[in-house]
Amino acid sequence: MPYRISAGYMNQDGVLKNDNLKRTTAALALTPKFLDNHLSLDVNVRGTWSKSKFATQDAIGAAIQFDPTQPVYVDDKNSFGGYYEWIQGGKPNPNAPRNPLALLDLRKDNGDVFRSIGNAKVDYSFHFLPELHANLNVGYDLARSKGNTFTPAIAARNFNEGGERTQYKTDINNKTLEFYLKYDKELPTIKSTIDAALGYGYYKNSSKVYNFNRTNAEGDKILNEPTRPFDKPENLLISYYGRLIYTYDNRYVLSGTLRSDGSSRFSPDNRWGYFPSVGFTWRAKNEGFLKDIAAVSELKLRLSYGKTGQQDGIANYSYLPNYTISGNESMYRFGDEYYYLSSPVAYDKDIRWENTTTYNAGVDFGFSNNRVYGSVDYYSKKTKDLLSTIPVPVGSNFSNFLLTNVGNMENQGLEFNVHFVPLKTDNSTLDIGFNLTYNKSKVTNLTQSDDPNFIVETGGIRGGTGGNIQAHKVNFMPNSFNVFQQVYDEQGHPVEGVYVDRNGDGVISDNDRYLYKSPLPKYLLGFTAAYSYKKWSATTVLRANLDNYVYDNVSSNLGSGANINDQAVLVINNAPVDFLNTNFLLKQLRSDYYIKNASFLKMDNVNLSYNLGKFIRNSNASMSISATVQNVFTITNYKGVDPEISNGIDDRFYPRPRTYVLGVNVSF
Repeated sequence: MPYRISAGYMNQDGVLKNDNLKRTTAALALTPKFLDNHLSLDVNVRGTWSKSKFATQDAIGAAIQFDPTQPVYVDDKNSFGGYYEWIQGGKPNPNAPRNPLALLDLRKDNGDVFRSIGNAKVDYSFHFLPELHANLNVGYDLARSKGNTFTPAIAARNFNEGGERTQYKTDINNKTLEFYLKYDKELPTIKSTIDAALGYGYYKNSSKVYNFNRTNAEGDKILNEPTRPFDKPENLLISYYGRLIYTYDNRYVLSGTLRSDGSSRFSPDNRWGYFPSVGFTWRAKNEGFLKDIAAVSELKLRLSYGKTGQQDGIANYSYLPNYTISGNESMYRFGDEYYYLSSPVAYDKDIRWENTTTYNAGVDFGFSNNRVYGSVDYYSKKTKDLLSTIPVPVGSNFSNFLLTNVGNMENQGLEFNVHFVPLKTDNSTLDIGFNLTYNKSKVTNLTQSDDPNFIVETGGIRGGTGGNIQAHKVNFMPNSFNVFQQVYDEQGHPVEGVYVDRNGDGVISDNDRYLYKSPLPKYLLGFTAAYSYKKWSATTVLRANLDNYVYDNVSSNLGSGANINDQAVLVINNAPVDFLNTNFLLKQLRSDYYIKNASFLKMDNVNLSYNLGKFIRNSNASMSISATVQNVFTITNYKGVDPEISNGIDDRFYPRPRTYVLGVNVSF
């Protein structure tokens, strides 16, 4: 019986002190065949056990802000564990930053995760009709994660509570069942091939989240007590689909699919979404006028249309009226009894599938026996009923924020991909690849009526209460920065609190804010190179984003004189170096000065390997060794830790590590 067994172990430290992950993996694969190869079985089981030590990321912000002229330690080990802290009235100053090293050393956060993923796939080719296959796939994803945190009573972090002790535990039980019939038939008399399939999918996701008391370090005082022992969220997706691919004379290919997906995350009236697609391919190389032209090794034209749905990442029950039960610390007294309070949760009974319609036209090409090959694609995507959590008017629902369908968006772009093989001999091969993508996105609708001034604020920031720095607006890129236009002096320095009166009413107000730049890059570039010489091989991958912007929330929040010399709490803080460029006394959170060009070039990895071949006499055993560096370098004008921030807001970003990997692969 064919089988494959693998095992692995990893021990990796993080960038922050005490961050560590130990992971052990094991996998088994069986691929037997029966009934003269009419019946094939593919069984895969994989298990992972992880032990983690999590360093608190609060230390990143504290390290930026904490006064670097103060000592890290103090002589008195009984004073906050021997770490220097800002003190007010004999206790840690509640408004001052904590000692970052104390945050890392005096808080323990340990977690264990066991996860098993497996599936069994059965494929049967009918004896009386070998072109017809029945395929059944049954799979599971089981996991248990548990852990605890502990902060001693002497730590400044939870000093007033006498320390902190928490625990957590979650069980995950996801099930998958897929079945399809596939018919693949060649019809040589009419130069045709038919590939048809009908299928069904069942995807059940469930988890059980246990709730535990939060106590002080000694465990003799309950700080928070849950109202229920556990929560059990679930969601179900059921799919029906069909596909037909017709090929004529290996030149013309016509395909069509239809999916029907039903999600429990939507009400019965909106539960089902229908997603068709159709495509046409012309293999021009197989035409008589190109077939014998050796210089052209590939030429293919493609046209396609398709519609897809999106429901991932949203709440399971957001269309239903929900209530939350208050904690023990928020009970209501009526007479001599205390009662829990039930509060309604914001919901949208009409929430529905987000759907995207895509049109695509492309060309695949190859020349000189594919020494030069690549593709060009133009695409247009129109997304309708975008799912997002947005602010809503007070009193219109049970919260100031609501998960709902907020509008429409368009994406248009061009993708170009080309590979060169300048060197190809018996001993050596060099393959160089380059790709370029141009993308333009804009919001096309946000309201039922035409209101060009309507915006949906997004992108929460630090430094104020309820502050947002981004917004959606019709005819602008999504999540554009919503800011004031900064005024500069003759030396090019920003003038504090002085902005352009864009609407000319003589008053600087929110009406003068404008949408400026976006986190989304206009151009994405990639470069790959692969070289092999006899038993040696080397590869590298580089990529670049151009014209993407980042809001520097670290500098806008902490880069002010009032933050450095905080008279309100009698604390001296550190500040980002950008303060030397502004010298702002007060925070100017919504100045477009803090919108920075974050274009970059990165080398993601470089790899060198050597294939030793057979290393044991009279054996098929072979070995290869490799060395890899990941996150090799970044070239950018952005002064923050990393220019690549998905939401465009740089707020105490956890640094990406540079990793070095030495590998040995042995096959028997």
